Amino acid sequence: MHQLTKRRKEGMKNFKGKEVLITGGLGFIGSNLSIELVKQGAHVTIVDNMLPRQGSNLFNIKEIEDKVRVNISDIRNQLSMNYLVKGKDYIFHLAGQVNHVDSMRNPLQDLEINCAGTLVLLEALRHNNRNAKVIFAGTRGEYGASVSLPVDEDHPTNPKGIYAVTNLTAEKMVLVYDDIFGIKGVCLRITNTYGPRHQMMHDEYGVFNWFIRKAMDNEEITVLSDGRILRDFLYVKDLVTCILMTATTDGAYGKVFNVGTGVPVSFVELAKKIVEIAGTGKVAYTEFTQERKEVEPGDYYANISRIKQIVGWTPKVSLNQGIQQTIDFYRKHKKEYW
Repeated sequence: MHQLTKRRKEGMKNFKGKEVLITGGLGFIGSNLSIELVKQGAHVTIVDNMLPRQGSNLFNIKEIEDKVRVNISDIRNQLSMNYLVKGKDYIFHLAGQVNHVDSMRNPLQDLEINCAGTLVLLEALRHNNRNAKVIFAGTRGEYGASVSLPVDEDHPTNPKGIYAVTNLTAEKMVLVYDDIFGIKGVCLRITNTYGPRHQMMHDEYGVFNWFIRKAMDNEEITVLSDGRILRDFLYVKDLVTCILMTATTDGAYGKVFNVGTGVPVSFVELAKKIVEIAGTGKVAYTEFTQERKEVEPGDYYANISRIKQIVGWTPKVSLNQGIQQTIDFYRKHKKEYW
């Protein structure tokens, strides 16, 4: 068997019977991760505060609703977190305020959820369960504007918005608790991710999925400026595999990894591809709003050689395949997301 394929299968087997907590488990990434972990035989507990406009959706876990425990609580609640971390083998920390526009309008909320919430979780582990392993989902936004491309993990971190600042701070907290208290933690700087179970109500984050909605509704997909800004787009199932493989790689803990495809795609190229695959919609151009301009970091695509080497993960789903699978999902479940 090919070494990477073998490593993937071994990584997946390691969750049978494991106790797992997923913060933000009703959201986009968390729900996809929950479904895969249930398939692998893990005992999954989800904690989510169901904040409006943040993407949490009970329909996201419809197919496993009788196989998971859902706790509607907040990671900022110390008593809740003290209780929820007990006996857990893995903590997948995905909860966070993810709306870029909201983060500029209401930055204190970012600080409370992304920083204080992470600290509450880590303190709960320090006092109640130092043996759990923490997998933290950060963002490529921690780098800010790219100085060199592709971006590797040693690239300077100069976040352009409060959202990214709070993610970088939370990442540092996880690494401090790993270093000082021996609570194993690994941090992922994740590129733009798309796919099934993403919120489709607005375009304040997750522009890829918004493009898909516009195409499916046979409306204009508006790309900013000339649409030539480059991004690295990752399909959510590839991300889930990456998270699980990283969690079961002992040599990954205490480290930071880029997660992406390493393949640059311009927004205009993406929009045209979505229109072509959907068979509806059209591409139009518009200027940046001041709000968007202030937090726009420019071109980004990841150097993923570190995670390939240490974890053995590499993305499998092509952009065309990912777009098709995403469209198929929303055609089937449109009423749950529109």
